[in-house]
Amino acid sequence: MDPHFWPPYGLRLRTPRLELRLPDIPLLDELCAVAAGGVHDPAEMPFSVPWTDATPDEVGRGAFQHVLRTIAEWRPEKWTMSFAVLHDGAVVGRQDLSATDFAVTREAGTGSWLGLAHQGKGLGTQMRAAVAHLGFEGLGARSLISSAMVGNDRSLGVSRRLGYRPDGLSVLAVRGQARTLQRLRLDRASWEEHHATPVEMSGLEPCRALFGATP
Repeated sequence: MDPHFWPPYGLRLRTPRLELRLPDIPLLDELCAVAAGGVHDPAEMPFSVPWTDATPDEVGRGAFQHVLRTIAEWRPEKWTMSFAVLHDGAVVGRQDLSATDFAVTREAGTGSWLGLAHQGKGLGTQMRAAVAHLGFEGLGARSLISSAMVGNDRSLGVSRRLGYRPDGLSVLAVRGQARTLQRLRLDRASWEEHHATPVEMSGLEPCRALFGATP
């Protein structure tokens, strides 16, 4: 597709195993099929917003609407880039990078999920490394933030490998129960010390103003 009027469609991040891109409609449909197929054990809830507590069709439809909503509501002052993550040409999950007032704060946050069949293969580390590279090297971020439920060892392990440090705890209600959320922060110095995944970026320049990352 021609990304002239929405240049983020032309942005690509590539690691040795993955490609990240904003999904067009056919790719978005594939992404939502992965979501509908399950992203965690139904007995657990790793998310602060339990968006997977629904039928498979509802989960897929909600994921479809969410990604379109991030495009429709995008402003340089508040944005979310929802990448489809591709491995060997097939969609395996989603990786978000989002920020509010990035031009001022130079801080962005990350969030992600992988389909159940694709977990435990090291893909989560590479997809987070890709958006960390975009944030620091591409957009000039000073820090990235993330969070995970205490006990979500896979997500917390990805953060540790990439150099994130604990940034406090918060308690929230999920499924009617109190859950503890571990906040994490990655600053530029720690990213430079820990980043080991090579990342190639293309198509960023036309997007800079939309990210609030102009010089």
